[in-house]
Amino acid sequence: MKRLFSLLAVAMFGVIFAGLVSGYSERQVVSALAVHYLRQVPADLGAPNVVTGILISFRGFDTLGEVAVLFMVAASVGVLLASGPEEKPLSLPASGRGQQEPSELVRNGAEVVLPLIFLFGAYVIMNGHLSAGGGFQGGAIVASGVMLLMLAYPSGQIDHGFLSITESLAGVLYVSLGILGLVFAGGFLDSHILPRGNFGTLLSAGAIPLISALLGIKVGAELSVIIDRFRS
Repeated sequence: MKRLFSLLAVAMFGVIFAGLVSGYSERQVVSALAVHYLRQVPADLGAPNVVTGILISFRGFDTLGEVAVLFMVAASVGVLLASGPEEKPLSLPASGRGQQEPSELVRNGAEVVLPLIFLFGAYVIMNGHLSAGGGFQGGAIVASGVMLLMLAYPSGQIDHGFLSITESLAGVLYVSLGILGLVFAGGFLDSHILPRGNFGTLLSAGAIPLISALLGIKVGAELSVIIDRFRS
């Protein structure tokens, strides 16, 4: 009976998916809304990357909600998986107890790759207004570097206090920039609170690079805490 129900469920999802695929047709002409944003973002915000301009400035409240959801996830994971005061911190078991230390290849590889990962994460964060990337993507790259660090050095401890302070400070500054946009510009997280600069340069697009950097710091710290909680 259970297997029959599973087969019926799979068949039902197959029918739904087939209906979606059969009704799909690729758009041949760019919509009027897309044309509007493709022209408006570079002209108004000075950001060559239209997606980043929309997410950080035009959809500022939506981005704030996404950051809040990520914060609640990190807090919930911390509450559920945090070690109690009577528990000992995670440490690497001695050899011969059924578990092995990370191989020399993993550790040496981590020493070579980790600086490149963190550097690439910073690059993606800071160049989000110029090319593909931004705070969320760069923060995820930085967190992947932290995960590699944990795999190479499982006995090492992550300073949750430092990450919490960093994440909180980035969040406060992020919201403060949004409020400054309400006061001195046209709306929440309006990037016009800073000069636009020269189009296509690193220091351009108003406050978008600064907002992207704060998002990257916040996302990277939160994801790092989540990853570390799961290993404990």
